[in-house]
Amino acid sequence: MPHTMSRMGDVLAGFHAAWEFASDSVLIRFERGIRTPKLLQALGERRVPLEAIAGVTLTPGKRGTVVLRAEPRPGADPLMDAAAGQLKEGCDPYRLVLPAEREMLAEYYADELRARLVDDGPAPTGPLVDPPKAPLQFKAYDGKASFDGAAVSFRWFWTGASSAKWKAGDKTFPVSELTGVEWRSPELFEGHLRLTPRGADADRPGQADQDPASVVFGLGYGPVHESLPFAASVLAAVRSASPAGAPPARRDPADIADRIRHLGELHQAGLVTDAEFTSKKAELLAEL
Repeated sequence: MPHTMSRMGDVLAGFHAAWEFASDSVLIRFERGIRTPKLLQALGERRVPLEAIAGVTLTPGKRGTVVLRAEPRPGADPLMDAAAGQLKEGCDPYRLVLPAEREMLAEYYADELRARLVDDGPAPTGPLVDPPKAPLQFKAYDGKASFDGAAVSFRWFWTGASSAKWKAGDKTFPVSELTGVEWRSPELFEGHLRLTPRGADADRPGQADQDPASVVFGLGYGPVHESLPFAASVLAAVRSASPAGAPPARRDPADIADRIRHLGELHQAGLVTDAEFTSKKAELLAEL
């Protein structure tokens, strides 16, 4: 076994994925097998710079396995920022599940990674992990969402769109006119993708099915492997379009409270661990 990760070629293979180590990054390749979650298949592979990693853990898994996990730094990966703690464990691209008999090898690589991490460096000023590339599109329940890298377009379906959306007509939102994007998992109640236009007024509809700046999921529409990469790509573009050096806009306290309530629901449903709940709640409170 090599004594350093300074050269390409050191590979640790687990279930559904393999990690290839280099001196400055980890290349994560996901299998395309039928048992691999669709989100991971859609991602294909991702290069994660070491500066994007906050920590590394190795814990017991289910049924004779161990789990090696890299903890991404907030702001470093648009995909994880857009997911906001809603991903099921099996869809977490930063988890590598291995047979328990490979624990010593996994511990070796965990130690090697930890030795190369920056403990207290500045928070990233932009995405360190590349988002899924546009053009992207998916079918929601009430419309088709498209993103070409410069603008998001919603084209309504007569079978699903509310009268409010029909009245507003099909919509196109240039990235420069957006301040954020909210993704609620289609695997939960009231899943949706909702854009935040710059200067959105206080009269904005409370429900996503009434808001022309959103599309709703349900009945197989807007699956995670399609809608989350879409949300991540839009989020990265919005952040890149923000004026350089401008501080992030403060979130509406009511929106933060709603996100925390939603996070609590995920926690109670067992879809978010205690550690993930505590970490994400702290991130949301820091936005106030």
